[in-house]
Amino acid sequence: MAISDGTHRSVAPARNSYRAPVPTVGMALADLEWRVVDEETRSGPMTMALESVAAETVADGGPATVRVYTWPDTLSLGYGQDPETIDWGYCEREGVGVTRRPTGGGAIYHDRVADVSYGIVAPADAVPGDLMACYEQFCEPVLEAFDRMGVDAAFADDERDAVHQPACYLRRLHPAHDIVGPDGRKLSGNAQYRQKDAVIQHGSLSVSLRPERHCGCFAAKPDPEAFADRVGAIDEYVDIERAAVVETLRSTLAEWVDADEDGWTDDELARARERAEEQFGAREWIRRTP
Repeated sequence: MAISDGTHRSVAPARNSYRAPVPTVGMALADLEWRVVDEETRSGPMTMALESVAAETVADGGPATVRVYTWPDTLSLGYGQDPETIDWGYCEREGVGVTRRPTGGGAIYHDRVADVSYGIVAPADAVPGDLMACYEQFCEPVLEAFDRMGVDAAFADDERDAVHQPACYLRRLHPAHDIVGPDGRKLSGNAQYRQKDAVIQHGSLSVSLRPERHCGCFAAKPDPEAFADRVGAIDEYVDIERAAVVETLRSTLAEWVDADEDGWTDDELARARERAEEQFGAREWIRRTP
């Protein structure tokens, strides 16, 4: 565990000084062919399109996927997000791209500083049918990655009231899929959906706070101080470089499923580009009224 200096910042143990065993996947998952896609940065629509295509790949008998990715400056809206909650002028002026996720929850601001994201795509018949049990299983490597970084993280043990409902990180905490740091502030949000006989879980880990930029994306302008009171970041708890955060998450996911490095096929990339243009980048999808 990290040693606190009393200011929300901790000193991480030396990298690789201790490597706890990665929790093993269930037998059904262990029998699958897996691939790990290393960190990449693509547009918001392309990021979501690749996830959708990966679900089709595994549903058709191809490899299951774990991936780590970084967004360019992007606001990802929840599936049921009301577009009136977003300050579109701010996003345009600040160069913040916008897309809509297939998962619920509120909008999340992503960039190369604020967070790092991951995805897990597996066939539906290989995972627990119970949603809570599936969250618990898929979050095992995420919690393990925090532990390897020296961050004392765990599922939220209460449902704290919402600060600003349209913002995912300011919504009511949920013990099933919200991960908090040692002081109870939210560190990671995780969500699942199903598509074509596949289960997809994605989530983001807060690396460094940018409350003004995050809050600026919303029409109601939530208070940045309230954001900092509710949301924690890895670099507040431990002294660790972003590259080490990314590699720790990637290696933990890869070891969890015993996956070899592999990238997208040319066919997957072609289909994803088409889907990014026709769906995830289309105004009708992004600004639709739920």
